[in-house]
Amino acid sequence: MYDVIALGELLIDFTPSGISNSGNPLFEQNAGGAPANVLAALSKLGKQTTFIGKVGQDQFGEFLQEELVKSNIDTKGLIFADDVPTTLAFVHLDSFGDRSFSFYRNPSADMTLSKEDISIDLIKKSKIFHFGSLSMTHEAVAEATLYAVKNAKKENKLISFDPNLRASLWGDLSHAKYMIEQGLRLADIVKVSEEELLFVIGISDLEKASDILHRKYGIPLIFVTLGEKGCFYRHGSSTGHVPGFSVEVIDTTGAGDAFLGGILYQLLNVESLSELSHQNVRDMTMFANAVGAIVTTKKGALSSMPTLGEVNSLLEGQRKLGNSFG
Repeated sequence: MYDVIALGELLIDFTPSGISNSGNPLFEQNAGGAPANVLAALSKLGKQTTFIGKVGQDQFGEFLQEELVKSNIDTKGLIFADDVPTTLAFVHLDSFGDRSFSFYRNPSADMTLSKEDISIDLIKKSKIFHFGSLSMTHEAVAEATLYAVKNAKKENKLISFDPNLRASLWGDLSHAKYMIEQGLRLADIVKVSEEELLFVIGISDLEKASDILHRKYGIPLIFVTLGEKGCFYRHGSSTGHVPGFSVEVIDTTGAGDAFLGGILYQLLNVESLSELSHQNVRDMTMFANAVGAIVTTKKGALSSMPTLGEVNSLLEGQRKLGNSFG
């Protein structure tokens, strides 16, 4: 049995790594891809995870498989394509450590995942199914993604969804919104940024927008990540805000994925989302904020996920400072 299965993109993040002697930017090769990052966070916290996705039959694809294995992520669902390359993303960091991306993905392996590549057996053996919107940008992979999610739903798995909007990867943003809405209709847990919530709902007020998201799509548990400001959450009609942690930020890549990994880690011990109390959700959010915060203090994503000891140490340090999250 697996605790969490994720489907989606697995790619190379070329992360800024200083300046060469000639004065040119240097980039370090790191494993990335939001669904894989979520699994890496869970695996580092001691959970059993498995991944469904596609990489190229090239040196990058082989590197990514090795990185999954190093991260204790099962690779039975990883497919190698011999006709298209592995997806590449160059990460650009501003002076605050916030990142933007340049993707080389037209076409590339993750876009060619098909229904025939999906292992329903792996889905059946998992407790939670997680996916994002990048595996819905093109027809074939979108069909495969929705096929997998609907099968997970049929098997009564808890469904986690991250809209993870990357506007440059969609030819038409109205199509992006339509496909994200398909994901929202199937989700039990949604992690969304302020910008993504505004994109989908058209309202910046977090209370009102999350209420519409909850009622329109029937989503029981919603987390709106706010960067260094923490996270706003909604559990049915109950809402709240948990502030973030003050850390020395180096690279924010993977922080939202780590946050979601922290949430799913805790939900594995919950029989039903309806049984969660308001305090349960606050405590879960504080824990997940800590997971996300630690990742920003290191470069890269997949390889920078914290151990449970590191998370508990940050939480304990915060308590000793007398900061209240209640």
